[in-house]
Amino acid sequence: MLPPIIEKLRNQWPKIEIEIIASTDTSDLSRREADIAIRNYRPTQQELIAKRVKKVKGHLYASKSYVQNLKHRKSPQDLKESVFLGVDHSNSIISYLKKFGFDLSLNNFPIIVANHLVQWEMVKHGAGIGFMMESIGDAEHLVERVLPSFPAFEKDTWLVSHRELKTSRKLRVIFDYLASELSK
Repeated sequence: MLPPIIEKLRNQWPKIEIEIIASTDTSDLSRREADIAIRNYRPTQQELIAKRVKKVKGHLYASKSYVQNLKHRKSPQDLKESVFLGVDHSNSIISYLKKFGFDLSLNNFPIIVANHLVQWEMVKHGAGIGFMMESIGDAEHLVERVLPSFPAFEKDTWLVSHRELKTSRKLRVIFDYLASELSK
């Protein structure tokens, strides 16, 4: 999503400097570790300003070679022996998937990758199963949906900033621009 948005932003404001931190680690906006963050959850800190920009659909994907080695793939229970790529060592992804009928443990997550781009490359090359937005996953010829008939996972996308958003014209312009572009 970001490359064409950043290109348009730089064409409109060529002197702006941008640093992108692509990580699953959450930057502390209150301590100015970042000015603006794109998150898949609504922040709970009162001092932050958040705007819901979009609901995205995602699926579990794996390389075509990985999928060929699965015996069955009609329900979440068919994947209880599969390898999944995690983003951290917590049980949060296991708890999330449990709500949808998956019976997984930390043993299903032998590979932890804190960068979504690296994780996606690993999925494409057969390392295991990972999440991806439908628009990206369905367009990638190296992968396929692991559970083709399973409904999409839906997540809200939030644009988040610290309180300086109210006083910094430059920050406000960029925030509003990103909100507009991300909501398309």
